[in-house]
Amino acid sequence: MHSHSIEQWTHDHAFLGEKHDENERRTWLVVVLTLVMMVGEIVAGSLFGSMALLADGWHMGTHAAALGIAAFAYRFARRHLGNAHFTFGTGKFGDLAAFSSAIILGLIAVEIAYESVLRLFTPVPIVYGEAIAVAALGLCVNLASAWLLRDSHDHHHHGPDHSHSHAHHDDDDHDHHHHHRHHDNNLRAAYVHVMADAATSVLAIGALVVAMYSGWVWADPAVGLIGSAVIASWAFGLVKSSGAVLLDVRADEKLERVIRARMEVGDDRVTDLHLWRVGPGHCAVLLSVVSDKPKQPAVYKKRLAGLKGLSHVTVEVETCPH
Repeated sequence: MHSHSIEQWTHDHAFLGEKHDENERRTWLVVVLTLVMMVGEIVAGSLFGSMALLADGWHMGTHAAALGIAAFAYRFARRHLGNAHFTFGTGKFGDLAAFSSAIILGLIAVEIAYESVLRLFTPVPIVYGEAIAVAALGLCVNLASAWLLRDSHDHHHHGPDHSHSHAHHDDDDHDHHHHHRHHDNNLRAAYVHVMADAATSVLAIGALVVAMYSGWVWADPAVGLIGSAVIASWAFGLVKSSGAVLLDVRADEKLERVIRARMEVGDDRVTDLHLWRVGPGHCAVLLSVVSDKPKQPAVYKKRLAGLKGLSHVTVEVETCPH
């Protein structure tokens, strides 16, 4: 077989999300916005001797670092898309970044809880007007960031594999349940970071207003504990979803059932099936089929045509000895 004829049988491993480039641009914009806010708060805090501004500025720096991880993950995945060292492409690099961001988010929750407990037992004087202004400014920046990252954290879309036209009725029900495989965990992590900061700003503003008018100085640290619990739960959700992808946890049980139903025709039986996610909206499947009268692997692959998000199919065919 000549080398030029081999090319038609080869395929790439480009398993990036459908909106990878757009999501990368959005994330970089949020990184810049967060850094500008951070530098502004630190400079203003230093000039005016405001501890509230300084503290919030360094806190924004933590989020900027996490958002930077997300942005660099997009860039790395795109630049190394054709690198053969990555067996199944770089589609899962965003999940690695999301896992890292989730750990940072968890540490932020612990830090907020620690500071809140200290202030419950040892209250510190609060300059209410200044603190409320800082929280309001931070909230505006976070809402702008959330707007830039909108329709990405929880919305679903079909993957780029639209080339198969022979759809089967047996995956109609599956279409309603496959959306979680299309989540971009990296962008979701960025979104959760800005939403966590926005939530703490809202809670802080409420608590500070209550404390200012009622004299309940414990309201601010008490609300801080509530905020830390909410952020910790979001961090846990991110760790769970991104970690599942990194560890190749079964991608979709409903899709597995559809694959088995399509493959087990006549005497054909599936003896081994591995389905895992290789990128946002992309799944790979490796399966073994045993049959009394085995057919060519291409015949079995054709049975899976039309399944959305099934981007890499490997079929092993064996003859039943009995």
